[in-house]
Amino acid sequence: MSSSKHVRADGLEKVTGQARYAADLVLPGMLEGRFLLAGRAHARIKGIDTSMAMRLPGVVAVITQADVPQLRYGSAVKDRTLFADGVIRFEGEVVAAVAARTAEIAAAALELIEVDVEPLAPITDPEVALQPASELLHPDWSAYTAYDGLVRSGNDCAYVTIAKGDVAAGFAEADRVVEERYSCDQSHPVPIEPHAVLAQWQGDKVTIWSTSQVPFAARAGVAETLQMPESNVRIIVPHLGGGFGGKCEFHFEAHVAALSRKAGRPVRIVFNRHEEFVAPDKVNHPILIELKTGVTRDGVMTARSARIVLDTGAYASDAPSIAEIATMMAAGPYDIPNLDITAHTVYTNKTPAGSVRAPSGPQVAWAVEQHTDEVGTQVGLNGYEIRMRNLLEDGDEGPTGQRMKAVGAKACLQKAAELIGYEQSAAPGAAVGLACAWWFSFPAASSVSLKVNTDGSATLVTGAQENGSGAVMGLALIAAEELGIDPDRVSVLYQDTDAGAWDMGSSGSQTTFNNGRAVITAAAEVRRRILSVAADKLEASADDLEIVDGVVRVRGVPGTAMSVADVAAALFAGGELLTAQGAAIAQPLPDNFGASCSGRVVFPAFADPTFTCQAARIAVDRETGVVRVLELAAAHDFGRVLNPDGARGQVEGGVVHSIGMALTEGTTYRDGRQVNPHLLDYKLQTSADAPVIRVEFIETTGATGPRGGKGVGEPPIIAAAGAVANAIASATGARVRRLPMTAPRVWAAVNGAAAK
Repeated sequence: MSSSKHVRADGLEKVTGQARYAADLVLPGMLEGRFLLAGRAHARIKGIDTSMAMRLPGVVAVITQADVPQLRYGSAVKDRTLFADGVIRFEGEVVAAVAARTAEIAAAALELIEVDVEPLAPITDPEVALQPASELLHPDWSAYTAYDGLVRSGNDCAYVTIAKGDVAAGFAEADRVVEERYSCDQSHPVPIEPHAVLAQWQGDKVTIWSTSQVPFAARAGVAETLQMPESNVRIIVPHLGGGFGGKCEFHFEAHVAALSRKAGRPVRIVFNRHEEFVAPDKVNHPILIELKTGVTRDGVMTARSARIVLDTGAYASDAPSIAEIATMMAAGPYDIPNLDITAHTVYTNKTPAGSVRAPSGPQVAWAVEQHTDEVGTQVGLNGYEIRMRNLLEDGDEGPTGQRMKAVGAKACLQKAAELIGYEQSAAPGAAVGLACAWWFSFPAASSVSLKVNTDGSATLVTGAQENGSGAVMGLALIAAEELGIDPDRVSVLYQDTDAGAWDMGSSGSQTTFNNGRAVITAAAEVRRRILSVAADKLEASADDLEIVDGVVRVRGVPGTAMSVADVAAALFAGGELLTAQGAAIAQPLPDNFGASCSGRVVFPAFADPTFTCQAARIAVDRETGVVRVLELAAAHDFGRVLNPDGARGQVEGGVVHSIGMALTEGTTYRDGRQVNPHLLDYKLQTSADAPVIRVEFIETTGATGPRGGKGVGEPPIIAAAGAVANAIASATGARVRRLPMTAPRVWAAVNGAAAK
């Protein structure tokens, strides 16, 4: 499918500045809201006095947990309340909310709220939190409702395992055994647009404009926490200024809705950059990764054990399922017959972590891919050779018993090595590194409706969410190809829970994978109806007809044709509409993993996994530790690529994001508080930092996505950090075992010094 002539429907508005985002919206009588954040990592609340704030002229409403239903909510574990209730567990916890005539008055009112607290020592080390004698951050954890099958104990809110084969025997078979330990700092999604929410009540119904990647989850969260029917909650997402997972899950919609209800007027809250860093419960997990791998002298991996500790912060969010992903990433895209992998998901007094783009993927792959190079070194093989001997192929058994198909892993490795010139000699201080990875395509239910108008244009209505990636915009290409019309003639209505059917949202690399199948189903039905009507009018068999450029014609018979518009108009004149509904039923995940695997609730296996290899050419200044990425090659197996331009854009963006995680993006904590919650010290990559990026696609067949496609959004971010790390080791002879690999850490590794 080509998109070379198609201009995204949202593109012109965005590049000309006409697009309106949530923070741009204004309603008559609207008040400005602000949150009072805890500002401390751990404390017991003895009392909250809002009376002085309420007396400030211009203040209309102040609310705390006392003003909302007393219940707990959460994705995997229902472990939190809307506002801090008795205990503060991280610095960004919402204690109170204020609505006032202006943002300045609201800010002044926050200063007048008196919160009487008893400071408590924060627990910030997950290894300490796991110790039996450690204080429980949630003393009532066993009473919290959680996913069925979740394995919990004390501060460990999810214990997950993979057990395959006989690990002891596998290590006994090995000629070399390599053991290593790596650690990763917390990092942030940092979308340009901060969180913003605007709520307006009309009777018992509330409409909420939100910066959510998952509007249906937001609707469910509001209904649950404010105890009202979902039918009385409408979530609308205007243009979204990026998300990268940071706007997944239900966040602040209910807080603002409750504040608006008490004020009796619309209320809008827009985060500043500091709030955006500390308050949302979606940051990349700090992770500890311990790896042990056995290998024969011929370079065949015989066994692997791994221990992963995810620091999930104050609340579980969706981290238990991320622990499942992390164990799969620790196995990697390799055919290892014997595995013993465990993951702990640990409460601490930090910002809650969750499903940032490819959650746990970049961190664990960074460690595993460095480890893979080290394993190869032990038996005299370079990074290319050790991977080529162990990567998965069609028919191999995955970590949890899944039988693999449509595997392009080795082809990706070959292509990336070719693009980067892996065998070429490097200049002094420069080197090349490789890293491979895999990821899943998340199967979920999805539905769309499609109608063809009497002028031959079409309208697609979907519950899908567009976070800026172009995935929803790409649905127009799929519909247009099936209908035989120009993509610019297909409009898409989306991001409104009252318009489209339920959709999982912009997460899990699922939008095209699931919605694309639903679009094909709906468009195929409309196409069938068009051909049937045209066959009668043209006195031909439907099997002899084709639709090209909006015209139905008889193959090989010039001049025998009628337009799609004529077909739609003829049906309309007869009292019929040219419409169809398409649904994609979630494909079942493989479920033949043994009972020896524990805590696997969401990811028994990886559905339709994608494969990638990325190769980086870097230069290192040994005197300063500064690393520059000069060039990066990315080869990806996405099955059949439906929108090459869109997929290439996703790869390029993911690569730059991953380089940021590799070299500069990391959060520093002191006493449970972030030291660098601003863009002066939290260093993002810019266009000036981006290297030359070469992208190639490896097409495989057999995936269950639309026309054999797989998920695209998350895989591009996973492998680059590992490739850069291996290049650093090749250039310097030293490994950096903590992410991000900042200049001081690189310098310390090169010089054998300790690094923070």
